[in-house]
Amino acid sequence: MRSANTLDDSQAPVTPVGATPDAAGVPPSESGAATAPLRIAIVTETFPPEINGVAHTLHQMVQSMLERGHHVHLVRPRQHKADRGSLEPRQGLVEQLTPGLPLPGYKGLHLGLPAGRDIRAAWRRQRPDVLYLATEGPLGHSALSAARALGIPVISGFHTNFHSYSRYYGIGFLEPVIGAYLRRFHRRTHCTLVPTTALRDDLEQRGFGTCRVLARGVDTALFSPARRDPELRREWGLEEDDIAVIYVGRLAAEKNLQLAVDAFRAMQRHQPRARFVLVGDGPEAERLRREHPDLILVGVRTGEPLARHYASGDVFLFPSTSDTFGNVVLEAMASGLVVVSYDYAAARENLRHGESGILAPFDDPDRFVQEAEGLMQAPGTIPSMGRRARAAAESVDWKCEHDRLEALFQEYAREDAP
Repeated sequence: MRSANTLDDSQAPVTPVGATPDAAGVPPSESGAATAPLRIAIVTETFPPEINGVAHTLHQMVQSMLERGHHVHLVRPRQHKADRGSLEPRQGLVEQLTPGLPLPGYKGLHLGLPAGRDIRAAWRRQRPDVLYLATEGPLGHSALSAARALGIPVISGFHTNFHSYSRYYGIGFLEPVIGAYLRRFHRRTHCTLVPTTALRDDLEQRGFGTCRVLARGVDTALFSPARRDPELRREWGLEEDDIAVIYVGRLAAEKNLQLAVDAFRAMQRHQPRARFVLVGDGPEAERLRREHPDLILVGVRTGEPLARHYASGDVFLFPSTSDTFGNVVLEAMASGLVVVSYDYAAARENLRHGESGILAPFDDPDRFVQEAEGLMQAPGTIPSMGRRARAAAESVDWKCEHDRLEALFQEYAREDAP
């Protein structure tokens, strides 16, 4: 039976009406919103129980805005036939489910189909003060058109480098076309939120319009070195002083996993007892099991079990060149691991090479392997670097970023208030 706060395509939201703020530039208070509650619409084509960085970021966003007293109308695709909503019913929340299709070749992710007519009808009955568009697919495109027709201010998020993904799936020739579509999409919004200053500068230079930085946070209570589990390490075949190398994320081509495997093999030359533990699932899982039977693929882990897997490792490999940020980097840092990454995105923003992590020049695979191998030639440096990584993560707080997000919502809602 559908929960009371969940809509299908034929229903309209019934959330209480909140007044639009009338003062500019007022910072949010410590206890929540400084002004009257906003009606915030959030449209996304990925959300828990799907497991990825975008879904996690959006879940944090929804919960934070609700806790601050705002009303949230979440629009997302139905993930399976029995999907009746993934959020617990609560005051001020409406979760509207729209038609969706599994994404070909990408198990566990769905594509939202256009739903402009139903979205427009819902928003005519109860107009949002501001819309946050998290994804640029058919659902997001139809929501953007509906919002523009109704005069609703739109903030978009650039969460995924879809244009660069094409090269990993044999359709690299489409990269300019996809890039042009994304540029047109984001230029139609009031501003685009990005997680790093480097990405902001890049997108603005490429004509994406106004971009503003909204970083990511990490739960340092959940992800902590205190969750290190000697029993789990013994299950991996490790003694106390052996090295556990960890990867967490989608097992997919765009994550550049072969480079992680190559780096681990170089590390093994100096630490033969080291083990490589991969947490996650995806299209590459079967190939990895077949070609590298000594690797430990544990599947998807969430919550406390995920935190134990992080903390029971020593080194974290992040070989991606396509992520816009990489939430897993912050989680690994908070868990006290030494992150080996390219010098970009979350790693560039939060790590210092040779002090709290290892950074290789961007998209230089040989240097990535060399840096990972060099770390195994000086294993005594790993504990102190891990402690400094943890200290750096403790300064990255979700609340601060959501304070900024709340202020942006209030700013653009006031700017276009009827």
